[in-house]
Amino acid sequence: MSRMRLACLLRRAWGPAMLLFAAVLLVALAACGGDEETAPDNATVIATGTAAASATAAATSSPVTPAATASVDGKLYGAEARATTLSPETSPGITDTEILLGAEVILSGTNGAVYATLPGATKAYFDYINETQGGVCGRKIVYKVQDNFDDPARAVEAARRLVEQDKVFAMVGSLSDAAHPATMEFLNERGVPDLLVSAGGAQFGADPSANPWTVQMIPSYTIDGTFLGQYISENLSGKTVAVLWENDTIGQDGFAGLKQVLDPSKNPIVAEQSYEYTAVSISSQMANLAKSNADVLVLHSNLGFIAQAVKGADRLGWHPQFLAPYIVTDDMIFQFAPPKLIEGTLARSATKMAVWRDDPAIAEHYEIMNKYGGPSPSNFTVYAQILAELTVEILSRSCDNLTREGVMEAVESIKGFHSDLALDGVNFSFSPTDHVGFQSGRFLRAKVDENGKGYWEYFGPVTEFQGIS
Repeated sequence: MSRMRLACLLRRAWGPAMLLFAAVLLVALAACGGDEETAPDNATVIATGTAAASATAAATSSPVTPAATASVDGKLYGAEARATTLSPETSPGITDTEILLGAEVILSGTNGAVYATLPGATKAYFDYINETQGGVCGRKIVYKVQDNFDDPARAVEAARRLVEQDKVFAMVGSLSDAAHPATMEFLNERGVPDLLVSAGGAQFGADPSANPWTVQMIPSYTIDGTFLGQYISENLSGKTVAVLWENDTIGQDGFAGLKQVLDPSKNPIVAEQSYEYTAVSISSQMANLAKSNADVLVLHSNLGFIAQAVKGADRLGWHPQFLAPYIVTDDMIFQFAPPKLIEGTLARSATKMAVWRDDPAIAEHYEIMNKYGGPSPSNFTVYAQILAELTVEILSRSCDNLTREGVMEAVESIKGFHSDLALDGVNFSFSPTDHVGFQSGRFLRAKVDENGKGYWEYFGPVTEFQGIS
């Protein structure tokens, strides 16, 4: 626990789309004029009966072959690493008719209304698979979700209830940078698969030898920061850079990634300012950054503070090129700052946009959400269905060895899995030494249409994270 940074992203304003992986209504938005919303008091969501992966995933899945193990720099990975934890001999959560999965996510408080859409969409897809394909491995998927209140102690309590009382087979899609580090430790100590975590801290996927049962779904903020730094050095050579960063996981990890790849001879960092996520205003930080008159401003921040930053820069007469983390790429950002001020901002993502109603995969997503009780489609729900599809693929590969160890071997056997809801060229691969899902994507630019409405538009090729030298 002492090594885990209990920093938060997800308790503050979402970042975006997916992808991924962020909560939008924070105290920070008070300065943006946003009203708080409170989620329903019911802290538990249970998906019973039906659920599931894409027809393609089920049709193409094959029995898992034992994943490779590895020893690198004296560290054990894969099955060898998991053998050092308390892996139960039996498989709780598996019956002749059901597979019981669990998750601890943010369901209440100011962010609950936003975050509840993710497990809601995942459940809807599981229900779709249950009804149309009879589930996975001849069993229906049951998905049980507990509120973690974005708090480490309550997250562990929720996980303990799911694991020890409800006897879930695995945890899938847990969400919260602040709360999940403690849960990750609990699950790894007990040999419980901690799959497809929707949190962006680098710690969740960076060291499979230390946390061999945890697999991260969304890209880490460190990976995202490297993409932003690389873009600046390759496309904005000679421009000076300023950085605004939140003093928690999103800011610390994102800024670290940026600095590791940004070429200071091409793009010197001439100013940086940090702030606490509990801040109400960042006006003083913006005033200090504006004095640098930097050409580029990188925002390693959550949505509310990004909105404050672009409005603050405009008031100061400073109009740099903005680059922001992937959490900003939902159209939600245009609700908190005028689209004209967001226009031109650059960020990255990897999923199709929910507004692409003419795309067959997006059209089907709308049908699934509508028919199976899912939330209103958004970039969040698109991401959540991709997570559910990948879960079904993992389970499908485990049918001949439906144990917790077998499910981890299935994860590490996946090479090049593609969801039709992801961009062409965005695939998922795992191994004993690589437990991070999204590692590729494209850049987007914020634009404004003739009616003054903001939207995001992809440009450039799909690029993949190549590591940090």
